[in-house]
This record gives sequence, C-alpha cells and structure tokens, in this order.
Amino acid sequence: MSDSARCPTTDHGALFAYQGRLPRLPVPDLDATLTKYARSLEPLLLPDELAHSKSLIEEFKRSAQARELQQRLESRAADPNCANWLEDWWNNLSYMGYRDPVIPYVSYHYSFSDDPRCSSATERAAKLIDGAIAFRQQIVDGTLEPEMTRTTPLCSHSYNFMFNACRIPRIPSDYCRTSTYSGNETIVVVRGGQFFVFSFLRDGSRLSLDEIAATLEQIVHVADNNTAVPIGILTSDNRDSWTRNRAMLLDLPGNKAQLDVIESSAFLVVLEKEHPVTREEFSHAVWHSNGRNRWFDKPCQFVVCDNVRAGFCGEHSMMDGTPTLRLAEFVIAHAAGLPAPSAAKAKRNPEFRALRFETSPAVVSAVKQAETLFAAAVSKQHLRVLCFDAFGKERIKQLGCSPDAFIQLVIQLAYTRLHGHARPTYESSMTRKFLHGRTETCRSVTSDSVAWCASMADPLMSNAARIKLFRDALATHSSLVKEAVNGQGVDRHLLGLRMLVKQGEAMPGIFEDPAYSYSSHWYLSTSQISSENFTSYGWSEVSPKGYGIAYNICKHCLIIHIICMRNEHGLDSDRLAHSFETAAKDVHDMLSGSLHKQ
Repeated sequence: MSDSARCPTTDHGALFAYQGRLPRLPVPDLDATLTKYARSLEPLLLPDELAHSKSLIEEFKRSAQARELQQRLESRAADPNCANWLEDWWNNLSYMGYRDPVIPYVSYHYSFSDDPRCSSATERAAKLIDGAIAFRQQIVDGTLEPEMTRTTPLCSHSYNFMFNACRIPRIPSDYCRTSTYSGNETIVVVRGGQFFVFSFLRDGSRLSLDEIAATLEQIVHVADNNTAVPIGILTSDNRDSWTRNRAMLLDLPGNKAQLDVIESSAFLVVLEKEHPVTREEFSHAVWHSNGRNRWFDKPCQFVVCDNVRAGFCGEHSMMDGTPTLRLAEFVIAHAAGLPAPSAAKAKRNPEFRALRFETSPAVVSAVKQAETLFAAAVSKQHLRVLCFDAFGKERIKQLGCSPDAFIQLVIQLAYTRLHGHARPTYESSMTRKFLHGRTETCRSVTSDSVAWCASMADPLMSNAARIKLFRDALATHSSLVKEAVNGQGVDRHLLGLRMLVKQGEAMPGIFEDPAYSYSSHWYLSTSQISSENFTSYGWSEVSPKGYGIAYNICKHCLIIHIICMRNEHGLDSDRLAHSFETAAKDVHDMLSGSLHKQ
C-alpha cells in the first residue's frame, strides 16, 4: 500500500489511453479575463461601486505587476513537471486545506430510484456491490473506456481516486491515501455504527451474488445483536479535531490495523436502519443519516436503507460528480440485469470479520462531542426536493432552448422574485477536456439575465420584447459556459494571479476591492447532474447567506434539490422551490405563447 495523492496503479489500459495527448489547462489572455471580469460586475454593483472597481481593473491592466504575474502563471503552466497549473492550489484551497466538516459542507449524494425487483435491503445491497465490483474490475483489467464529449476524450485522472482510496485528516491540510488494487479486494460494511470487512475474492474467484447476499445477511444479524462506540462519527468532525482524534485512536493497541482496513478497502457499503418516505427524508438518509453509521472520508459509499431505498454518498475532494455519475449509472444498469439473489443458494459459507476498535474515556468523549456538533450542523440544513413534473428536457428543447441555460435563467427569476435582486451565482463547468482538469466557474448573473428578469415584472413590456431579452440572456449564458469549459473563465485565472503575489509584494488593488470578494461569494451555488435513475442529487450551500441548488434535468420532469441554512439571514428552501415552480411555468407560458402566435 502507498500513502499518497498519486495513482494506486500505473495508468494503463483504455481508460488512460488519451492521457498523454490531452492538452494542458490554458492560461487565458490577461486583457480578455479582465474585460470579462468587469462585465460580470455590471449587474451586481451600484454605479459608484462599479466605477471604482473598473478603475482598479484598468489600473491593474496597465501595471507592470499584472504583466509579471501573468508571466509567472504562464511559466508555471509551461513547467513539464506541472500537469495542471491550477491543480495543487485548487485541491488545497477548496478541499484538502478546508477545515470545516466534510458533512455537510463537502460531500454530495445521489438518491436512486426504487427497484421493485428487490424485496430486502440485503438483496439490493448485494446487487449494487456486484455492479461496483464489476466496474472496478474494468479499471483493473484496463478495459474501461474513457469518457467522451462527442469526439473529445475527458481526463481520467480522477478515476485513480475512486476505489481503494480515502481522505486522511492532517494539519494543516489533508491528503488522499491510495492503496493498490491487488491484495485489497475488500469491502467494508457498516451497520449500527459497527464495521465489518469481507473479501469479494476467495480462492482466486469472485463471490457470487448469492454469496454476497448471504454475507450481508450474516453481518446484519451480528450487528443487530451487538453494539459499539460509533467511531465513524469522528469523520464528520472539523478536520483539525478529526486529525487529533485519529492520532488518539492510533495510540490505542490494534486500532492502526482496523483503520488500515477501512482506508484501503475498495469501497464502503452502509446498511441503514432508516425507512425514509419523503424525498427530503430520503436525501438526508442517503447523504448522512445520523452520522454514526458512516466513514465520510471514503470517496464511494453505497447506502441501502431497511425499506430497500438506496443511493450513493461521495466525498468530493479528489473527484467531481461526472465519474461517480458514470459509476452509479453502470451499477444501477448492472443490478437491473441480475436475478434476485438467494442467500440460501450460496455455495460457500460467509466469511467476514468485525473491526473492533479499542476505545478510552477520551475517545468516547470525542465521539459524544462529534455527535453533538454533527446534530447541530445538520439541524441547520433546510432541505427541499422539488419534483417539477409539468415538463422536462424534451419540452425545453422543443421551445428552442438549451436545457441547462433555461434552468439557470429560471433560477435567476425565482431568486430575484423572492429576494428582490440578483446575487452572485456560481455554476460548475467541467474542464476535464484538459489534463487533470476539474471545474471552472460560470458566472450566471449577467446584464442580460437581469434585464430579462426585470422585464418579467414590467406590465408594460410586450411578450415579444420579453422573449427577445430571454433569448439574448440564453445566448449569453451558453457563451459563458462554452468559455468556461474551454478554460477561458474568470475565476480560476484571477485566483492563479493572486496566488503568485509573493510575500512582501503589494497585493494589487483589484484583489483588495470589496467587489472581488463579493462577486465570488456564492449566494447561489448551482450544478447539474442528470440521470433518469435518480430521484434527487445534492449537497449543501457554500455560504451561510446562500442556497445550494443541484438540478437533475430528466426527459419529462425537473428535479431540483434546494438547500440553505436556518439562520439569521432568513432564507427558505420551501419558498425558493415554490418560486422556481412558478417561474418555470411562467417562462414556459411566455415561450409557448410566442410559438402559438407563429
């Protein structure tokens, strides 16, 4: 095994066939970025504020320091030992160096559609496990094809951190531990706060579906007749606290071996005792439940509840949503083709063992404190899952709109109506066409979007005029997304320039301008992952003043996961969901009216 942020195996096979040919993340032209940045401030600032910010932008554009910082960034990007000029900064600032708990502030979840062919939680878990093993085996064999956008291959680097990986707490910055695939053909199962491990290989052959089901049934029987200190809750704590508590665990005899097993295992399977019914209950159950029955540092956790509802919880640090979406879709499709497993038909008796942690009064105290902090953090999360079934992707396309741009503008209208004005909005745009690429920001609030939102409240505005403004806003948004996915966004470039200001050098005024921090303070953090197999997907807000909006654009419906904090800022996910529903219908009616007249 190896403890590193590098690959568990040498990149090989079809999945990595294009890695050596992928382009590097470009450094955008400085003047172009500054022009886009100034334009992005126009709908957000008052006239005096905007004039001040534009003067600072012009001052920076003309300065020798700007040219020097740009040159430093270009030199960094050209370094043959640097796969991606942004990677180390981004991973540290956004993830590994971020000290707040990964739950709820980093991790995300997918809630799967129900599977009526499964009559028990262990049946469904066995099918999901079999699919995940099959997907992992394609990586091991080198047969998994790389993802493509049309004819463009996407970077496969993040697949190195999907299986047999674990985030490890460390001060001041965490790291990702990766373990070799060979020799670690193990799955950790959690039930009732207790950990169990079994190997899916025995005597050189994989366990059958029936044997996996039999193993899970025996684990449930043992777990439900025993109790343990729920050590897993410690992974939900502040990262500095978890670092200290992990060291305390390691000081007790035998615990290092137990931690090794969890951290090096292929993936985690969570068997929850919950029976979620509503969409919101289901999201909470898959995402985190009571926190005692998880190991939140694992990048892949399949979750199955006792009423057979299931989903996936992902740790975000080294891997964004598109690879795990592919994993989840594969696993669901694989499970659909399997017969119902029968533990009684298992040819080999189950073999597993419990992972027993030594505890001390200090460990028990740390667990209780983590439970209290976890409950307080989760209780502040105000979650609503809206299933908008009036129309979906097919109808939006019939209206001549990009589904993603359509949703983004509906979000702007919904928020503006509810709160009275536009606020800085982040849309995640994938940059995986570049080596080790992850994401770039699309700044969704534009002068065009604000003008159109205003037109929807103007009784004197004709429908034709509103449609013209809407189409202009759609085109502007689609253009911004295209620039972002091509590495020509604003935020990552400005970050790179700021990071290269050396100690002792004056910080450029552009970065000390309140508009810089305000315009990148995401009152709306949005992202799309779309699957017909999910009833929701989501994560938390990124600001106490804002909302997290995850949306799933299905053929005939829209599933919108809205979350915010219950705090002094008075946000309300239920009210925003209602506003979204009304806005979506109004936009549809606006466009349908124009089609009818044509």
